[in-house]
Amino acid sequence: MSAIVQEFIEILSPKVTGTLQGSAKLIITDEGSIMLNDTGACIGDDTADVTLIASEEVFRTILAGDQNPAMAFMTGKLKVEGSSTRALKVSEILTA
Repeated sequence: MSAIVQEFIEILSPKVTGTLQGSAKLIITDEGSIMLNDTGACIGDDTADVTLIASEEVFRTILAGDQNPAMAFMTGKLKVEGSSTRALKVSEILTA
């Protein structure tokens, strides 16, 4: 596991624990993928309700609150596969 993926897991786990219904996958381009659910975050590449795909830089700016996830999607910086409703919920959790 890359150090970047491990860092994201440590950041994301407290944010999603007990708040996310269903599952989500974050694919960090050229680094790996992270599974999110109500028990936290872990490395994985399983099927999820929604998948968010972006570079490390884009995810960092979203988590820092410097990038609106909807704007990142509209400008092509963030790709979404699956439920758009779930993507919005995951975005709210990431920016909280």
